[in-house]
Amino acid sequence: MTHQHPLTLVTPVKSGEHDNLNALLMQIRADVQAGVHQPFESLGTIHYARWILLEPKDADGNIESDVGVRLVFSSNYDGEEEAHLTGLATLCASFIDKLYGFCVDYPDAGNRTTESRKRYLSRWKVKEDAFFVGAPGRTVSNVRQENELRNYVWDRLCSGSWGGRSALDIHRALREDVSGNQGFQWARQSITIPGIRWLGMVLLGVILLVLLPVIIIWVLLIHLLYERTDEPLGLTPSQVSGAHVKELESYEDLANQNQFTQVLIMKPGKMRLITLKALMLFARALISFLFVNGKLMGIPTIHFARWVMIDDQKRMLFFSNFDGSWQQYLGDFIDKSGWGLTGIWSNTMKFPRTKFLFTGGAYDEEHFLAWSRYFQVPTAVWYSAYPHLSIKNIINNSHIRNELFRDLSEREARRFLQRF
Repeated sequence: MTHQHPLTLVTPVKSGEHDNLNALLMQIRADVQAGVHQPFESLGTIHYARWILLEPKDADGNIESDVGVRLVFSSNYDGEEEAHLTGLATLCASFIDKLYGFCVDYPDAGNRTTESRKRYLSRWKVKEDAFFVGAPGRTVSNVRQENELRNYVWDRLCSGSWGGRSALDIHRALREDVSGNQGFQWARQSITIPGIRWLGMVLLGVILLVLLPVIIIWVLLIHLLYERTDEPLGLTPSQVSGAHVKELESYEDLANQNQFTQVLIMKPGKMRLITLKALMLFARALISFLFVNGKLMGIPTIHFARWVMIDDQKRMLFFSNFDGSWQQYLGDFIDKSGWGLTGIWSNTMKFPRTKFLFTGGAYDEEHFLAWSRYFQVPTAVWYSAYPHLSIKNIINNSHIRNELFRDLSEREARRFLQRF
């Protein structure tokens, strides 16, 4: 199985180059929206990519003197980091040179080589604290090929005359048809679809049971020492800046998928940071053991998501690629995983008032939606390798591939046909 990985780069921008870099990003953005082929697409391994300009100010517009403008890059890619960086430094050399030429300490024209570009990009890499993949093991090539197979079979179903034939006969006829097509010989080899790792879940449960007294005491201390005096944002959605919301909406609902980028400021106190780190460790365990087949805490719309701590643990970046609208996405979070959302984000500034770490917070829907918009930042450039496919489509297509070349019972064949 080929694994997907994240890469996050946070690169300082040269003084005075903000506007020039922003203009270039807007041109790239327009080209991506217009379907103009981008150099990084030539790698064939990037599921999603985004660039944002991280401004040196907080959500209230106050200038933060400890940081300058940064260019943030995020990618979700197949394979190993070394190959990903090599691809960016070779196939995308001119693109990278133009973009990062606006950044501090980028090699001058006479010293730009594959290795010098790779060293530069690696220098600004930031490790993620947690990373979720909706369809583990499916490469960009897998996703596209399996969708092509699904569409081919669907066309045969629509154009054929199947009256009076059993589901099993139809399945056999479709398999014979696909078998005769040289372009689909790859589908004969099934793809591994991960399952829940029950041993890991049992071990996690035992650890939590042993730590339960400590967890209870810790949650009580968080409530007594912090939560009662926390200051929430207190805005409703209609009170969030209209200009800010309009800017965010200008890059949403362009296809079936959307992107979400937040820059959050950590609340002060070591206990808050320790709490967040513990919850991230718990999230990584659940992602590894339980959330392995298209659902993050019960939410069936997320392709990739990650949490990244930057600036000496003072700020958190959150990136998500998801299906449907922003409102639907956050509504799913509230309905299906409000406790987890509250536990993590309540450690950041101005989150809706929380009680005992896991209650309140996100369940205060009106204030939570306002908080989400308030701390959301514009994504300058966003790329998806398959913008019209949902995570449900991707997983369903993998099942079609696997079941097409299996010997099925009549009942299984009926279920196979229901996938279309």
